[in-house]
Amino acid sequence: MAGPISRRSTNASRSVLRSRISVAILIGIILGCIFAVLYPHGFFSRDSYSDSHFQSRRLSRSNIQIKCESTERVNMLKSDIEDLSNTNDELQKQIRDLNEKLRVVEQKNRQAEQQVVVVGDPQKAGPFGTVKGIRTNPTVLPDEAVNPRLAKILEKVAVKNELIVSLANSNVKPMLEVWASSIKRSGIHNYLVVALDDGIVDFCKENNVPFYTRDPDEEIDSIGKTGGNHQVSGLKFRILREFLQLGYGVLLSDLDIVYIQNPFDHIHRDSDVESMSDGHDNMTAYGYNDVFDEPAMGWARYVHTMRIWVYNSGFFYLRPTLPAIELLDRVADRLSRDPSEWDQAVFNEELFFPSHPGYIGLHASKRTMDHYLFMNSKVLFKEVRKDDDLKRLKPVIVHVNYHPDKLPRMEAVVEFYFNGKQDAFDMFPDGSD
Repeated sequence: MAGPISRRSTNASRSVLRSRISVAILIGIILGCIFAVLYPHGFFSRDSYSDSHFQSRRLSRSNIQIKCESTERVNMLKSDIEDLSNTNDELQKQIRDLNEKLRVVEQKNRQAEQQVVVVGDPQKAGPFGTVKGIRTNPTVLPDEAVNPRLAKILEKVAVKNELIVSLANSNVKPMLEVWASSIKRSGIHNYLVVALDDGIVDFCKENNVPFYTRDPDEEIDSIGKTGGNHQVSGLKFRILREFLQLGYGVLLSDLDIVYIQNPFDHIHRDSDVESMSDGHDNMTAYGYNDVFDEPAMGWARYVHTMRIWVYNSGFFYLRPTLPAIELLDRVADRLSRDPSEWDQAVFNEELFFPSHPGYIGLHASKRTMDHYLFMNSKVLFKEVRKDDDLKRLKPVIVHVNYHPDKLPRMEAVVEFYFNGKQDAFDMFPDGSD
């Protein structure tokens, strides 16, 4: 009984062992397949090691290269910063220059804008008889940088940005005394004497007359101290420019003038130039149609001409406008090129001559003053003193421009209009002897 049972037990054990071995083999095959799929080159293949080592070396070299390139880049950036720093001062200077140019351009633009304001937008013409053109130019923008010292004086002297200006040297001191005295008696406060020598400076200080002395100028100083009436008269066109640039309306006055009323109460201010006339009646002062006769032309012998007697360059009002400044420039330029020319003739030619081939005329508006209010000495001695009605007229000024014996006639004007002496003019002839 024991033998068969023992053999049966042994066979069973061998069968279990073979089953375990088969299962282990099967598991091994399965795991092998899995690892074969996941790691086709194996865990410790030579290629894998080489690739890993190469990548490590390549990364190391890349890091070194990046570090080198970064250093070079930093150095380049530092160099660029240094260059920019070196050019900063130059750029700042250029910016300042550009700002200054911009300021000048803006000033010109503001002047242009003022012109546009005056001219206005294009508009349709109105009904017949209602159309009026533009007459008054805009004033310039004041520029105190032109003459800061004069600007401070004018702030104190001028009234409503206007004043009377006269030039004087010691040759005309007696007339200056009458001139200044009549201004004070007429209640005028806004006036200024441009003193051309020390004698006039002393006179103004002693008589409480506002005065101004220009900065040294060899040419002007020479003419101002030793020049005659016409030479000194020509200087005013150069000197007055600064007054207009500073934005002041100027009433230029020669010294052979007696003031009886305040002229600023009788100025219209609607033109660039407002001047008294050398004319002696309505025709000559304000213009007339004169007929020129040339018999040799037969049927066409008569030619009509427009005539007006000249403006007096010894008494005129200038608004601070571009055309007024251009007029001063034109006259001063011509007188500097040919000192023998008479300033009054040049003044009128530049003011009235129109544009024509080879010449561009001045585009300035002008007004002739009332010839009875702003009276020349021809009107006074040839007409007014002989007419009882006109003798009762009270002029604004009397300009003794037609007569060489200026001082005694000025004193007679003072006697007649201020002191009421009715026969003050009787001793004088109509004209000069």
